[in-house]
Amino acid sequence: MAIPSDPTHPTISVALCTYNGEAYLETQLQSLLKQSRLPDELIVCDDDSTDQTRAVLEQFAARAPFPVQIFHNTTRLGFNKNFEKALSLCQNELIFICDQDDCWLPEKIASLSDYLIHHPNVDLVFSNAIITDSNLNDTGRLFWDTVRFTEPIRERWRRGEAVEVLLDGNRVMGCTSALRRRLLASFLPIPNLPNYIYDGWMGLVAAAKGTIDFYEKPLIWYRTHEKQQVGTRPPVAGKLVKFTDRFSRPHSEKLGPLLHKYHELRSLYELVKARTPVKTPGIEQFERRLAHYNRRSTLPDGRFLRIGSVIRELVAGNYHRYADQEANQYAPYLAALGDLLE
Repeated sequence: MAIPSDPTHPTISVALCTYNGEAYLETQLQSLLKQSRLPDELIVCDDDSTDQTRAVLEQFAARAPFPVQIFHNTTRLGFNKNFEKALSLCQNELIFICDQDDCWLPEKIASLSDYLIHHPNVDLVFSNAIITDSNLNDTGRLFWDTVRFTEPIRERWRRGEAVEVLLDGNRVMGCTSALRRRLLASFLPIPNLPNYIYDGWMGLVAAAKGTIDFYEKPLIWYRTHEKQQVGTRPPVAGKLVKFTDRFSRPHSEKLGPLLHKYHELRSLYELVKARTPVKTPGIEQFERRLAHYNRRSTLPDGRFLRIGSVIRELVAGNYHRYADQEANQYAPYLAALGDLLE
């Protein structure tokens, strides 16, 4: 049962997941103690650590000025299901997600809590982060730059295109996020998705509902190191197709990646739609993208028969809309030309 709270001073839970985190955990715990607004509880789910993580947690719990509940998994759940467990155990109105190896700036809880207080229709807010090395030395990079959440992309978001932005790549990092407990009913349990972890799924569901926003300032030191389970790794490059091969390969081979993209997107759409019963602008963005990839992946073999469909997609702006954000101005036209000729 949720704990009732004053809307102007909501109660706060922190959900922390740990696994063999003894090297950096103490720094993260100390940053919780230094918050200008302390949490009302800390929920810890330890995923069967074999180092001194449990001892560090128990020592912290004995001296913390707020209640600390530690749950030990006897069988490893993995980070997705471990966060699912930790979030489901939180009892307060606002929940802050916490990794074991970062360091929060002292104003983090106060800043995001205030944001949610003054934006009652927002269920999830996430901030930027300062990327550091393993010793918390500033690398001069910000997380949003790494995931290409640039100012032009943020402007698209402000225009109401959050789902479009997140379908191009996740920008929501759990450890920078605060959410209302009521959002849990929409995104838990976390489905098994090959290209999404819990925070990407959480962000996409909130975006489809139209209840997500971002906070401009960085509020954590995001530590990068060799042992972290999820980091800022670059995407794996796809298979390169030579220009000379584009016109000699079978048409079905050209359509293959588009068809895969469509089916992947369709599966994701069905999962999100099931969590968003009312049709929203975010769901409509999903459906528009689906329709585009369906048309492209089912173009007929005859080049003449493709002309009408390609022209309609080009005039509708869809080749531009779904081009990679770093592609040059000619990329949408080259994609349309490829659909016509290959």
